[in-house]
Amino acid sequence: MNIILDLLLLLIIIIYSYLESLVKVFIPQRRKSVAGEIVLITGAGHGIGRHTAYEFAKRKSRLVLWDINKHGVEETAAECRKLGAITHVFVVDCSNRGEIYDSVNQVKKEVGDVTIVVNNAGAIYPADLLSTKDEEITKTFEVNILGHFWITKALLPAMMQRNHGHIVTVASICGHGVIPYIIPYCSSKFAAVGFHRALTSEFEALGKTGIKTSCLCPVFVNTGFTKNPSTRLFPVLETNEVARSLIDGILTNKKMIFVPSYLSIFLTLERFLPERALAAINHVQDIQFEAVVGHKTKMK
Repeated sequence: MNIILDLLLLLIIIIYSYLESLVKVFIPQRRKSVAGEIVLITGAGHGIGRHTAYEFAKRKSRLVLWDINKHGVEETAAECRKLGAITHVFVVDCSNRGEIYDSVNQVKKEVGDVTIVVNNAGAIYPADLLSTKDEEITKTFEVNILGHFWITKALLPAMMQRNHGHIVTVASICGHGVIPYIIPYCSSKFAAVGFHRALTSEFEALGKTGIKTSCLCPVFVNTGFTKNPSTRLFPVLETNEVARSLIDGILTNKKMIFVPSYLSIFLTLERFLPERALAAINHVQDIQFEAVVGHKTKMK
């Protein structure tokens, strides 16, 4: 009898959720304030991290900027200060667990408890698998996913105590679908999406509903890490437009942020298509970028 009641309740919740989602399409969502929040952004010396810092600076957050590139992160900080934000700079290698833990302790002492973290630092080495060096595979996973674990573990106790915070995982469309010649990157981004989903589920199980999570999944972004990217079906995005989409998702507590937003429809359709149709779509997309293939740099 209990299982029948549970199934009926589940059906009601599903119908209500669909109706709620439909209403949200036409009614603007309420945006939270991030003024005064202590925001840690990794990989803040360039690209998405830099422009995300600018967006938080405009909203009067207190910024903690991490990057391995001292010159780049100081440039970002200077612009954030011009925008009126109190900004703290730390040179941190996000592939080094000990350095991460030491830096978090330093942030706690000098700035306070971080309430929003944007795990943005990333690494990518475009090449076929046999041309990819072992240390490049290791570095990709250390930065793109293991660093998320160490940073989140270090910051989480204070968030859990207050039941307040926001953990942002910067992943990629490559965390939902694969592209040849970046196997370690795709694998690490699948792990990042899984980390986000599992962490979200764990907060719900623990009743820590005050800690929000978001995961950013854009298509190709013009960050300079991937040389000469192009595709027929999707645009190559600029970092400032991705950052605007990210901040909008954070302010509305959106769990999965696709850029462009219609990617979610494409991924849903992809689940129902046969393999031959998927192969045809990949052919039409004609994704290209510079990669090392057979130990030689080529457009692939």
